[in-house]
Amino acid sequence: MSDAQPTSRYCFVCGRDNPASLHVRWVNDRDSRQVRATVIVREEYNGYPGIVHGGVVAALLDETAGRALMLDGDFDRLWVTVKLEVAFRRPTPTGVPLTLVGWVERDDARRSQTAAEIRLADGTVTASCRALIARPPEKLLEGWLAEREHWRVDP
Repeated sequence: MSDAQPTSRYCFVCGRDNPASLHVRWVNDRDSRQVRATVIVREEYNGYPGIVHGGVVAALLDETAGRALMLDGDFDRLWVTVKLEVAFRRPTPTGVPLTLVGWVERDDARRSQTAAEIRLADGTVTASCRALIARPPEKLLEGWLAEREHWRVDP
């Protein structure tokens, strides 16, 4: 069973109303216990011509790893990344479809261990990460309430 995850207005990775956004849309694949998305990174996000900038690769992995925590449909489960370990395995190309895959390795109420990969069409992994994710401080969650009404799944 699959269902789409919500996006925000201005997020760099998923923001609907952010012209600089990568406009990524994740889907929960409950059968495989993974979240998935496909993205084509535009050339203006390169580090070298034809190669996605490493910071953009890390941002894609970070967001995908965190979104794995929403696999069961709890779209109000917000997180902050405490630690992100990225392995750059080979250059990630711009201008081609990339598959983002994320999953949960260990989950509890306060901290969770998640992981993510970026894959080419043939399944080759270009980069991967492990992330330690934590529940954000209450002060941060309070700030989210004003944006909550704009957190939605587009039709």
